[in-house]
Amino acid sequence: MTAATRFVLLYSAQFVVVGITLPFLPAILSAQGMSPSEVGALLAVAAGVRLVAGPAGGRLADALGDSRVLLVAGSALAALAACGFLLPAGFGLLLLVMALHSAAFAPVVPLTDALALAASRAPGGFDYARVRAAGSIAFMLAAIVVGQAVAVAGIQAAAWLLVAGLAATSLAALALPGRAPRAGRAVARGWAGFLAPLRLAAVRRLMLVSALIQGSHALYYGFGTLHWQAAGLGAGLIGGLWAVGVLAEVALFLWGRGLVTRLGPVGLSLVAAGAGVLRWGVTALTVDPWLLVPAQMLHAATFGMQHLATMAVLARVVPPAEAGTAQTLHAALGVGLWMGLLALACGPLYAAVGGAGFWAMAVLCLLALPASLALGRALRG
Repeated sequence: MTAATRFVLLYSAQFVVVGITLPFLPAILSAQGMSPSEVGALLAVAAGVRLVAGPAGGRLADALGDSRVLLVAGSALAALAACGFLLPAGFGLLLLVMALHSAAFAPVVPLTDALALAASRAPGGFDYARVRAAGSIAFMLAAIVVGQAVAVAGIQAAAWLLVAGLAATSLAALALPGRAPRAGRAVARGWAGFLAPLRLAAVRRLMLVSALIQGSHALYYGFGTLHWQAAGLGAGLIGGLWAVGVLAEVALFLWGRGLVTRLGPVGLSLVAAGAGVLRWGVTALTVDPWLLVPAQMLHAATFGMQHLATMAVLARVVPPAEAGTAQTLHAALGVGLWMGLLALACGPLYAAVGGAGFWAMAVLCLLALPASLALGRALRG
């Protein structure tokens, strides 16, 4: 089995997990008798735990010199914790389950990115974007298939499939080749090692760009469906609009290598920011499906291009001994923290102005244009 195939299997398994968690975890918690406020509290605790556990896991992976250990153990522990969703439980037990599950799974995706980037640049490597496309495809298929399973067997089916997906992730990680002991630069200890990637100006600039561009999706993720429902769009059409965005992202990952190479990381971020201004502006102005479809296709730029820009920058400037720490720090501080804060802000924003709130998301992308140019200067310096 080739390295590319092993990573395809790993990305597929872990994004099945994501494709179950995002749409169905709130319903799983609700089925346990949790009130809306309790569900919100549990999800907030999970988000807070991920912000700490992700970078801590990346730091530990770099210290061990073999990220595969964290991938296998973290996914297996998350599967065991997720079994708690299958048991009758009160708020206290679910709080423990959510904390353990979130802590164990938090570093898995960014550590996979770190390993995949390293493997793609090794002799006989592969196209990272094409391999990563497997994750996007798995996410979309999981949401569809699990939705059908829930319709037939109830929400508990989603909980069972979540446990299975986590177990499959652990097995797929186990199939990765072990990492040889690392020669060269030693890994710094303590806080110096934990925050070492932040000493690099390019990493700091990248985190700002990612916070602005990826964070601009917060209103879409939280209230896009509600906005379109309120405008009278049917469930099938809304599902199609979400699917168009994912399919455009997959197309970029599969067939956009030439474009990605020509633009480079700064060009990718500039295009992502400009596309965000256009996408969110259109979404604020209209609910006409004929205009929303091309706007949704810009997801390939606003998410996909910025993701690939991030991978390119981190691969270029971060020493291999700090790759896991850098990936998990970026995922937590460059995306997760700001996505969470913006999600909190988007509730009152949407309540006050409805779909016009997408103009605020467009402004974030507008601010990302000079931030992207500053990233370019840091890379040249």
